[in-house]
Amino acid sequence: MSKSQKLFTYSAAVLACVGVFLLYIRPEFMVTLAGQIWACF
Repeated sequence: MSKSQKLFTYSAAVLACVGVFLLYIRPEFMVTLAGQIWACF
């Protein structure tokens, strides 16, 4: 892997972790999302 590919991969991983953290500090969003997913079944 080139240096730019490695940097992009690490950046994407960090952004994904930050995104998950932000969702967990807003539990009402997770409840709404779970309700919408459950409504599909």
